[in-house]
Amino acid sequence: MKVLVGVKRVVDYAVKVNVKNGSVNLNNVKMSLNPFCEIAVEEACRLKESKAAEEIIALSIGPKQCTETLRTALAMGCDRAIHISTDMRTDYMELQPYAIAKMIQKIVDQEQPDLVLLGKQGIDSDCGQTGPMLAGFLGWPQITFAANLTANDDGKSITVERETDSGTETIDATLPAVVTCDLRLNEPRYATLPNIMKAKKKKVDTINADDLDVDLKTYNEVVEVFEPIGRKAGVSVDNVDELLDKLRNEAGVIV
Repeated sequence: MKVLVGVKRVVDYAVKVNVKNGSVNLNNVKMSLNPFCEIAVEEACRLKESKAAEEIIALSIGPKQCTETLRTALAMGCDRAIHISTDMRTDYMELQPYAIAKMIQKIVDQEQPDLVLLGKQGIDSDCGQTGPMLAGFLGWPQITFAANLTANDDGKSITVERETDSGTETIDATLPAVVTCDLRLNEPRYATLPNIMKAKKKKVDTINADDLDVDLKTYNEVVEVFEPIGRKAGVSVDNVDELLDKLRNEAGVIV
């Protein structure tokens, strides 16, 4: 089985973002591997360790700094990487899920993987659209919000337990297929120093996004980006009766 894993470079989850000139300011901000993509990489590595997968290819779309993110995936266990180079912002401001899915489709057509693993969403845009769109373009089965994934012994199908609003459901799908990964699927490993050093020697192919013959036009316009309104300071009360009075007559939350 050949596995293609999507790897997105995003603002680190621990960073407090700020808005500047109508968009999230990315200058001098720590960037890292999207947590859901990291889970997808870990799952691919586990498939290889169980002998279900033979090769793992990491794919990232974005500026030249994406090669650093790809090196993280390579250090975790991916065999090689592909970087689609573009200076367009990938946080929905410029490059949006439709174009991203179309570019991934081009790489799928080129590499012919049996399984595509993606994070369920990027923590910058929270769209969650790339996986389903890609599956639609390819005409492949899709399973979103995967919480458990098993490669079946026949080598031609997978069984996936997926998250739903009312619990989980288990789905059998024939390969090739697209799976998007949720938090419960696994706990990603830390790359060891020897593997980090080995990752520097692994192959990273770079493709210019303009050479893929994909429409990169932005169809949805982001009208405004603004920081959430800060919470007002709390009020101290002297006793329970005063608290109940404020909840009843000022907040109106009890009757």
